[in-house]
Amino acid sequence: MNKLLNSCLLAFGLVYLGACGQIDQPTNKQDTDSVVTPVALNIPKFNADTAYDYIAKQLSFGFRTPGSPGQAACADWMEQMLQASCDTVYRQQTTVTGGDKKSLRCINIIGAIHPNATRRVLLLAHWDSRPWADEDTKDKDKPILAADDAGSGVAVLLELARTLKNSPLPKDLGVDILMTDVEDYGRSDWGENSYCLGTQYWATHPHVPGYKADFGILLDMVGAKDARFPMEQSSTQYAQNIQQNVWQAATRAGYSSFFPPTPSRGGVTDDH
Repeated sequence: MNKLLNSCLLAFGLVYLGACGQIDQPTNKQDTDSVVTPVALNIPKFNADTAYDYIAKQLSFGFRTPGSPGQAACADWMEQMLQASCDTVYRQQTTVTGGDKKSLRCINIIGAIHPNATRRVLLLAHWDSRPWADEDTKDKDKPILAADDAGSGVAVLLELARTLKNSPLPKDLGVDILMTDVEDYGRSDWGENSYCLGTQYWATHPHVPGYKADFGILLDMVGAKDARFPMEQSSTQYAQNIQQNVWQAATRAGYSSFFPPTPSRGGVTDDH
């Protein structure tokens, strides 16, 4: 996992500083990002052990499902962690309506690095755990602790925030770290819009009025053993240039086995 996480950090650094150096206006729906010229960077070290500790901490709160004690405790902890690494932290606490028509507590946490910078990148991961183990062979109605499907993405972003604090970016470059809630409450029979409810709320109620990022990178389920990330098709459709640069950066760093430059078998419904 250490190589995987460091490749994520390297790819972020190369794409981020390359893209922020030259942003063009999008010309059509399939070309929403600028052509990016990557630059050589001195990438700070990403501590995989610290990231693993962050996963364990999340699991110690138990299930992070809407309305649970674990949800409240984990939200408070993430907010404290981002306050230690970011310049400004926002907390969005609201209610959203699930596909079963239930009213669900939703807590989005956003950490901003260099909040006044106009050139910005959005990094996000969902942090809630799924209330049902519907993909399991047993106990399908029981909640899961979600070490990978939630915990791993949050852990990477928290460690990235800590790393950026110790190796600051130029003042004219900003990063927003968005931890989204109620991503995993959906079900296929409720429709795709039953997923990603925290992100849907944020999209219509951003933490900063008129918020705009130059591009975004979503992390989800990045901690599995022998993980491989082909080029997801929805990202290819809407952010092909950025996607190409992330995978090219991983290849240059020697991590093409994690990021094969091949298309995925289909698009996925997720916070992106």
